[in-house]
Amino acid sequence: MSLVLDCVVIGGGPGGLTAATYLARYRRSVRVFDTGCTRAAWIPKSRNCPGFPHGVGGQELLERMREQARAFGVETIASEATALHRDDGGFLVRHEDRELRARHVILATGCEDVMPALDGIGEAVECGAVRMCPICDAFEAIDTTIAVHGPPDTAASHASFLRTYSASVTLVPSAPEISPQTRAALARDGIALTGVPESLSFDGRRCVFDVDGRRQAFDVLYPMLGVISRSSLAVGAGADCDEDGALTVDRHQMTSVDGLYAIGDVVSALNQISVATGHAAIAATHVHNRLDANPA
Repeated sequence: MSLVLDCVVIGGGPGGLTAATYLARYRRSVRVFDTGCTRAAWIPKSRNCPGFPHGVGGQELLERMREQARAFGVETIASEATALHRDDGGFLVRHEDRELRARHVILATGCEDVMPALDGIGEAVECGAVRMCPICDAFEAIDTTIAVHGPPDTAASHASFLRTYSASVTLVPSAPEISPQTRAALARDGIALTGVPESLSFDGRRCVFDVDGRRQAFDVLYPMLGVISRSSLAVGAGADCDEDGALTVDRHQMTSVDGLYAIGDVVSALNQISVATGHAAIAATHVHNRLDANPA
């Protein structure tokens, strides 16, 4: 309890590891909580990540970033941070039966995709039959048969975006209520609409819906069922969030709690690796500048 760190980073995804590397290179004392639970680990191969013209898998990217952080002395704590609260001008971070004290905290806990009930979903993601982010990988789905599954009035915009990449896009709604405006937009954009499916399965190559009394197979399924923001630590410490649970931050990535920052998918912003690493650079630099202005 006697050691007071300059910063604790909670979350070992691309954003958290970037923030830790920046802070270490600023010669600040930093620890990273990394349980390995990050959306990036699901990526089979991203061709949307700067610097990897032939693509990079999520696990490979994470290991490269961990290696880079370790090279500058970043220490990792492989357990979950379970509580966060203000203490004497800084923060106490609890994990297991221990506590760390830090002057600043950067939260990089991300969010969790709501996944469909599908046996073999890991295999389906690995082979590209299930994809999570049209912005990241719709280019790889060009001219395939695509299904978008989710609440129709919110999933419709994703289906319209995907029409840029394929002439065969179908909205498979997760609920029966569809507004007239959504129906009109789907018709305008040439997007097929089914009824609510009875079941979903994976045949080893494609995703198959039982819907409208028949089986419909798709090369690619984009589940758009929403995300769960992992913002509870910050909210418990008093940070403000939007109606979806994503944290709101200022231009330095600081939340409404002084000294508590949030970066990446836990923030109300575009959920992309490049955005998360940009957030990390901004937050880590602001932490460094504050420490310079207010030395211990």
